[in-house]
Amino acid sequence: MNGSLAKLQPITLAGTVVRLEPLALAHVAALAEVGLHPELWRLQPAPIATPDDMQAYVAHALDEQRRGASLPFVIVNHANGQVIGSTRYMDIALAHRRLEIGATWLSPACQRTGANTEAKCLLLAHAFETLQVVRVVFKTEVLNEPSRKALARIGAVEEGTFRKHLMAASGRMRDMVYFSILDTEWPAVKAGLLGRLR
Repeated sequence: MNGSLAKLQPITLAGTVVRLEPLALAHVAALAEVGLHPELWRLQPAPIATPDDMQAYVAHALDEQRRGASLPFVIVNHANGQVIGSTRYMDIALAHRRLEIGATWLSPACQRTGANTEAKCLLLAHAFETLQVVRVVFKTEVLNEPSRKALARIGAVEEGTFRKHLMAASGRMRDMVYFSILDTEWPAVKAGLLGRLR
C-alpha cells in the first residue's frame, strides 16, 4: 500500500469539460462567488452563507488533507478557467483499499451540464486505475432525492440506509444512504460514464 500512499498527493485531473485542481486558500474568493446559494447547503452538515463561512470550509478541508483524511479539489470550467465548485476524496482508508467521493457541489448555473458527470469520472478513474482501490463509497441524505437518482444513474449500487447516522450543525439528525462502486464494476461504469459524456 506504500505505493498508493505515495500517489495520494495533490494532483490535477483534467477532462474536456472540467479540470480538478488541488484546493487552496487562494480559491476562497472564487468559491464564495459561486457557492453561497442557500439551496446548495440546505441538506449539508452546515450552511455556507458568507465568505467567512467559505474560508472556514476550505481551511477545514485543508486541515483534513494535512491529516491524510481527505484530498480536496476545486472544479474548474475547462473552457474559461472559472472555478465552479468543489469535490474531494474523503474517509480515506487505503489500508483497506477504500475511499469515499463526497462533499461535491457545483454552482447552480453549472448543474446538469456534464460537469458533475465528468468530475465523477475523473475521480473514479484515478481511484481505481492509479490508487488501485477496490471500493469507492458515496453517501447522501435520504431527503436528497436528486443526488440519490444521480448516483444510481452513474451505476453506483445502493447498499442501505444508516438511520440517524450524522448530525447537522443545527442538531437535525440525518439519515444517510450509502452507495458504492467496486473495482470489478468499474469497467462497465466507466463505459457508461464515457457514453453519457459523448
